[in-house]
Amino acid sequence: MLFITSAMIQKNAPAIKKSRILVTCAKGIAPFLREELIRLGFPVLTESVAGIGTEGSIDDTLRLNLMLRTAHRVLFLIRECVAMDAGGLYRELAGIPWEEFIAEDGYVCVTSSVDNPSITDSRYANLKAKDAIVDRISARRGRRPDSGHDKSRSVVNVYWKGRECAVYLDTSGEALSQRGYRKLPLSAPMQETLAAAVVMATGWDGTRDFINPMCGSGTLAIEAAWIALNRAPGLLRNNFGFMHIKGYHKPLWQSLRSRALQESRNSMTCRILATDISRQAIEAARQNAAQAGVENMIEFSVCDYRKTPLTDNTGIVMLNPEYGQRLGNPGTLEETYREIGNFFKQRCIGMTGYVFSGNLEMSKKIRLKTKRRIPFFNGGIECRLMEYELYAGSRRKADDPS
Repeated sequence: MLFITSAMIQKNAPAIKKSRILVTCAKGIAPFLREELIRLGFPVLTESVAGIGTEGSIDDTLRLNLMLRTAHRVLFLIRECVAMDAGGLYRELAGIPWEEFIAEDGYVCVTSSVDNPSITDSRYANLKAKDAIVDRISARRGRRPDSGHDKSRSVVNVYWKGRECAVYLDTSGEALSQRGYRKLPLSAPMQETLAAAVVMATGWDGTRDFINPMCGSGTLAIEAAWIALNRAPGLLRNNFGFMHIKGYHKPLWQSLRSRALQESRNSMTCRILATDISRQAIEAARQNAAQAGVENMIEFSVCDYRKTPLTDNTGIVMLNPEYGQRLGNPGTLEETYREIGNFFKQRCIGMTGYVFSGNLEMSKKIRLKTKRRIPFFNGGIECRLMEYELYAGSRRKADDPS
């Protein structure tokens, strides 16, 4: 059993003992999150389909929240325990010195993942956990914090499976995919963390041009620009869960932000082009890019994807076409995918082509041999990022259905 004592969490404490940290991510993104953690110097202790286990102090979570592009949340382990039922859960959580983490005049939100035979509704587990937390603080401080569903302040996460229970401080609060730049998302946009992972999967580092027809609200192009500029994805956010934990080291956060700003570049040698046939989409993409601070680094234009102005024959061209969930005419969708193949063959020779799609059957209509098919999930939709080497005389062979 691991337990962080109250003496370890103090205002302006010089050091805080390490604990395990669970960094969650969308299904299928873990390999890219793993690479990020290793580059930042964190050990990889465990790996699952939707998260990586590492270790560090609460202060370390500030850097993780600032720097990780593909993470969903950064959870700091407070206690592991055994709980047979809701009563046992209450008793275990009431034994944690919450008064050292959460202010009596503050606010707490409890989230959970529950698989226990005594619980039929996870909201009941949330209620018992919340009661344990506020009752403990009230008994020690004479006042109980407010509570509810708002994740913009202190957030506690409970993972309870069978008898085993793990209790975390959610140091992210709102999901890290909420970068702060996407003010106009349009319909069914790609999540920022997924877009970052998709760009990272290409190996793109800003040394080649990045062409993004069908750009929608611009998320892929913006994430590509941030990677090229080495811009930390958490720089635009002014609120994280760790800011509402007692002992929050504000000078450290300011120092980390200053260093990240110093290490980011102000220009890039490559070009990023983003086009869409919808003027509304391009306007939204421009505004999102402006919020992200990269409007002048992305060349936007309104046109059919087949008329996208290409730069040279060494860059990347990436499309994210409709999957078919919202299109009522299968024939229209089939034509779109077939024409993507023609676009690649006729205009993109010498470049590396990518198509991200959740319609695996329709993707075969592209009729080009894939070099790689990288699995992802967009929400609950199984997707593939398909890579095409576009050389003269590309084989017109249907994709391997794997």
